Amino acid sequence: MQEVIQFLNDNTTVFVATIEDGKPRVRPFQFMFEEGGKLYFCTNNTKDVYNQLKHTPFIEFSATSPSFAWVRVSGEVQFSDDVGIKEKILEKRPLVKSIYKTADNPIFEAFYIEHGKAILADFSGNPPKVVNF
Repeated sequence: MQEVIQFLNDNTTVFVATIEDGKPRVRPFQFMFEEGGKLYFCTNNTKDVYNQLKHTPFIEFSATSPSFAWVRVSGEVQFSDDVGIKEKILEKRPLVKSIYKTADNPIFEAFYIEHGKAILADFSGNPPKVVNF
């Protein structure tokens, strides 16, 4: 799991796929942090992506490095009302803080991946590494 976390810390922009009207929808997200084996993200509860995740709480996302290594992660989304998690997001990500200002902002939503699977791969010819979390 440490290799997955390091990869995401080094390559924080990920491309998240959800389902909208039975079709895939992809958009960029920023990885926030890992805590307790959970990969955290955030969004706004007035966005379509929030409604998509509430309706179908499964996602897959991918990130790539400048050397063309990549990670693909899939799992189930669980929303968190933990103010401490939201405060940590605001501390770690100035852009997010500039948008939501405070952890108790009513539109600010934090979520994490549960029952996850990560696949780390590259063009080296070595087999991909699979990590379940």
